[in-house]
Amino acid sequence: MNELQALLNDALLRTKHVENAAIIDIKQQKVCASTSGFTVPPDDALNLIYAFHQNLLQVRRGGLFFKEKCYKCVRADKHSIYLQNVNRGLIVVKTKTFILVATYKGDMYPSVCVEAVEKL
Repeated sequence: MNELQALLNDALLRTKHVENAAIIDIKQQKVCASTSGFTVPPDDALNLIYAFHQNLLQVRRGGLFFKEKCYKCVRADKHSIYLQNVNRGLIVVKTKTFILVATYKGDMYPSVCVEAVEKL
């Protein structure tokens, strides 16, 4: 397990605020770390990158597809997107170098999940 995977496990999964998480390297346009058993398909990684660079307004209006499910945008700004569907939530946070994506179950308290991801 590399340092980024350990960070995801220790800072997010262990707190039970999120279900799964991955870190996407923006420059290389690929996942560089993820929690055990969580995969982000290459097309989804690219969609998350481009959501911040070109399509943030479109994401606010129409939501985002991730892992073949549609998520409705609840909140979005230039550094974070918070989305939900019927039984899941999705949080996406962007830094200069990385995008962190995390999922949580619908019965979790969303703001706690968002706060945990943004702190990381």
